[in-house]
Amino acid sequence: MIDQTTKDRIDHEISGSDVVLFMKGSAVFPQCGFSATSVQILSHLNIKFKSIDVLSDPMIREGIKEYSQWPTIPQLYVKGEFVGGCDIMREMFETGELQDIFAEKQVTSASA
Repeated sequence: MIDQTTKDRIDHEISGSDVVLFMKGSAVFPQCGFSATSVQILSHLNIKFKSIDVLSDPMIREGIKEYSQWPTIPQLYVKGEFVGGCDIMREMFETGELQDIFAEKQVTSASA
């Protein structure tokens, strides 16, 4: 069961940035292939995002799985809404759905 402090921290992170990626490692140095792929997709789309390294905090690492009811990491949130993990991001990117979500939620590119 996720404790209230961890839930509050996750809420704060998700509400504090338009795009948040809970991942293993950092955007500069991903620590797993799935996290690296997720960073590559967001970077290719030139989307500014906040990365949260779950390896540095076991409470967040386990808490985010319960929070989203999703068993794996990475996890992408856009404007507070859970989008999915790496495979879903990849599929949505390939079909253009991910780009549509960013447009629909008015998430601008990092260069805008």
